[in-house]
Formats: sequence, C-alpha cells, structure tokens
Amino acid sequence: MPLATERVGVHARPMNRNAFTMIRCANRQIMAVEARSRQSFARHTHDDYGIGLIVAGAQRSWSGRGAVEAEAGDIITVNPGEVHDGAPIGAGRAWRMLYLARPTVAAIAADIGEDGKGGAADFEFTRPVLTGPALVRRFNLAYAAQTDGRSDAADAAEALILLLAGHIGETRTLTSSPPSGLMRVRTRIDDDPAAPHPLEELAQDAGGSRFQTLRGFARLTGLTPHAYVVQRRLELARRMIVDGAPLADAAAGAGFADQSHFNRSFVRRYGATPGAYAEAAR
Repeated sequence: MPLATERVGVHARPMNRNAFTMIRCANRQIMAVEARSRQSFARHTHDDYGIGLIVAGAQRSWSGRGAVEAEAGDIITVNPGEVHDGAPIGAGRAWRMLYLARPTVAAIAADIGEDGKGGAADFEFTRPVLTGPALVRRFNLAYAAQTDGRSDAADAAEALILLLAGHIGETRTLTSSPPSGLMRVRTRIDDDPAAPHPLEELAQDAGGSRFQTLRGFARLTGLTPHAYVVQRRLELARRMIVDGAPLADAAAGAGFADQSHFNRSFVRRYGATPGAYAEAAR
C-alpha cells in the first residue's frame, strides 16, 4: 500500500521568508520536514534523531559535537536531547530532514548488530556534518520512499535501513555517567515539564547549591534549568497541537501561563507560529 503523506506549507516559498512544510509519513514514528529560511535559531533540542540534507545555501551551527558549517550537498545529523543552534550564511538556506523516533533507530541498530556492525545500546551520531555523493543518494532514496506516496512499506523500510546503516556503524557508545543528583533534576523536569520547577527545589534534588546546580546542569545539558524547562514545555505543547488540542489548551497544558510568551518561544523554537504549525500538522 502506498504511503499516506500530508504536505501543508506554513509560509510562502521566497528565501527571505520562513517556509516550512511538515510531511507526516505512514510510519508515525517518522516526520519529514522541508524548510527554507533566513531565520537564526537559538539553542534548542529535539526528542528524536534527525538526519537531513542541505539543498541550498549554507549555515553555521554549534552543538555538543562542536561548531560546524554545512553547505548545499552536505548531510547533517542531530541526536536526541543534543543542544544546538543554527544561523544562515549569506542569504539563507534550505534543507530537508527526517526525524526518527528513538525506537525506530534502536530497532534498526539491533538489526545491524546481528551483523556485527552495531547494536541497540545508547549511541549517538558522532559527526554533525558528513559529505559524499553516496550518502546524499541514500538520503534522497530514503526521503522519497518515506514521503512520495508511491513506495510500499517494505521499500520504505529497506531504504531507511540502508540510510542509517553506515551512520550507526560509526556511532560510539555513550559511557560517561553524569552525577546522579543532576540526573534526578533532569528526570524531574522530563517527567512533568508543565509543573513549576523553582531553582531552589531543583538544587535540593541535586544535593547542591543553586549555583552548583545551575552550573552543573548547564554542563550536562547545554542549557540552564529554566531554559531546559521551556524547551520541554515547547515539545509537550507541540505534541498536543499535533494531536489536535486547541492552541490555548496546548499552551496551558504545557505550563505556559502567558500566551504571548508561548507564541514568541514557539516561533523561536520551530520557526512558525503555533497556529501555522497546527494548520501544517493537520
């Protein structure tokens, strides 16, 4: 059966305007995004693995894997929870991304592991930018199989495995063990981002002072505790919007008491207003 996809443009196409198209694939654990923008994005995170292609222009970004530049023809990657930003070089840039839920990547890693090339343990992409025509061909095949509505489920699955196989073979296992107190703080926020999380209480959970907690958490995640809370709330609100919740309910349910603050934060994070994002996700 052909893949069912949905394409809704968020804005017009000129490079001097933001233009985002979210494409919902038949596999609900995959979301495709096409974007064209001059916008600079502040530091943020994603819940999913991301792999994409710069199709026009260039950008520079910072992540936990270093400061990098990518131009048309480069493959870009991002790991779940990895703090990163992005800014155009010159007039703007355009890109295509596949965002893959962790269980999808873990299942492919387990398959590859049977051949001795990888495993289903926690891992991360080691390089934020990769080059090479073979990588681009594999990405384009996988992207088309997921989004063009003409490939069957088996073709789409095989193309995705081929895309990730080389990358997973190059991943490294995450072995460092963050301090347990800071992990308790992150878990507390992840479990209920909409709840209040005053720094004093987070410091008690961490077993340190407010300053020690703020500094240690920033080292662990790349964000201060408050910035991390905002990111988790935005992700919660985004999921609620995709599920059909009214915008006001999504904002309140995610812990935003101020609607204008929610709107501004959402635009900085996703490059589109909540209303435009809701329209594109339907």
